[in-house]
Amino acid sequence: MSSDVNALRETVKKLKYDDAGLIPAVIVDKDTKTVLMVAYMNESSLLATIETGKTHFWSRSRKKYWMKGESSGHVQEVHAIYTDCDVDTLVIEVTPKGPACHDGYYTCFYRRLNPTTGQWDVQGEPLFDPNDVYKK
Repeated sequence: MSSDVNALRETVKKLKYDDAGLIPAVIVDKDTKTVLMVAYMNESSLLATIETGKTHFWSRSRKKYWMKGESSGHVQEVHAIYTDCDVDTLVIEVTPKGPACHDGYYTCFYRRLNPTTGQWDVQGEPLFDPNDVYKK
């Protein structure tokens, strides 16, 4: 973590979080610039991300804190964290250690709208079987 922990905490605190205390985080592959996923962070998960160098989030659906890869092993090593001009969204550059998507795809954005058919076309192939990884 930064040598000035208090300054870092104040900087994180000054971000514009929503009413639930969350800020969207767009996760991007450092090398390919592919958007891997979008998730939400609160102050604690952002500080944990900074401290550990691995992405941590707040799950809105499960109402719990989680580290990317805690179940799958597909962690994301953080290289840089950016905020936009309104300081209400983050972009985090990572090196992924496996696919980002819990459906098994490299990116969560594997469906592309086909304007001719009005359907979502799947892009690419799954890289793992979620049933094998998550044992649901």
